[in-house]
Amino acid sequence: MQTDRMKRRELLAWLTGAAASPLAARAQQPALPVIGFINAASADGYRPMLVAFHKGLEESGYVEGRNVAIEYRWAEGRSERLPAMAADLVRRRVAVIAATSTPAALAAKAATTTIPIVFEMGADPIQLGLVPSLARPGGNVTGVTQINVEVAPKRLQYLHELLPAARGIALLVNPADPGISDATTAELVAAARTMGLELHLLDASSDSEVETAFSQLTRLGAGGLVIGGGAFFASRSQRLGMLAARHAMPAVFQYREFVTAGGLMSYGSDIADAYRLAGRYAGRVLRGDNPAELPVQQATKVEFYINLKSARTLGLEVPAALLARADEVVE
Repeated sequence: MQTDRMKRRELLAWLTGAAASPLAARAQQPALPVIGFINAASADGYRPMLVAFHKGLEESGYVEGRNVAIEYRWAEGRSERLPAMAADLVRRRVAVIAATSTPAALAAKAATTTIPIVFEMGADPIQLGLVPSLARPGGNVTGVTQINVEVAPKRLQYLHELLPAARGIALLVNPADPGISDATTAELVAAARTMGLELHLLDASSDSEVETAFSQLTRLGAGGLVIGGGAFFASRSQRLGMLAARHAMPAVFQYREFVTAGGLMSYGSDIADAYRLAGRYAGRVLRGDNPAELPVQQATKVEFYINLKSARTLGLEVPAALLARADEVVE
């Protein structure tokens, strides 16, 4: 009887050990490195950009869920939430922070001097104090910039070519993103003066304020509209295009999605390419590259789109010279 009890105890011990061993093996596996992804806007408007970011990561050898994890933080257009979000990622000791908007980059920079930060933005990172040099960033911050503010006068020029009789043009900017809005306003005020145009400045940092701004255009006597850059507007490209069509307002923005949704023209960087480059840099940092030695990249690909159907609806004849410059004409 005692021998039987001993055998049962031995069998139970063996079964318990066999069941526990896979759990122990899994527990001993190293945890995946974590990227903290932070953005001032919402995920809904950034799906193509996220696809591009993941493509860049894969180019550096990383796939989410396989050999890297990503913690996402979306401020939903409320930039005041970004400092707390960045601080939370620092507390979680993520391996790298991907700060994919100007306000997010500034919040991440203020939150840590040790965790590597890879930004994606349209503003000047030197002017904002993120890096001392594009070629030699120095500290824990590097990233990718779009050609955004620099080409804002070109958007106004194209609109002026299409609307030569219009004397007043409106500019819509987000005051909650001063890194973009201040620089864009300064550029366009100077360009409008050169072209002999009156520039009407409109602010919007919420959906209701965007609606209000569009409703004010006719009262202001604006013949056209230039929409400024930044994450808030970028995540609403389609919505802005629909609003421009609904209010019969000739408008130009940065992204193709604006044109396909009914907006008249877009001119600016390929934002998906900028996100791909940012994803590649995040992967390189995970591999061990020092952000201080990774030069800030510039997404130099610029695209120009015209919606010819919208032009006809607005009663506008697009000059042949303008059509010839377009990368794509949407019929």
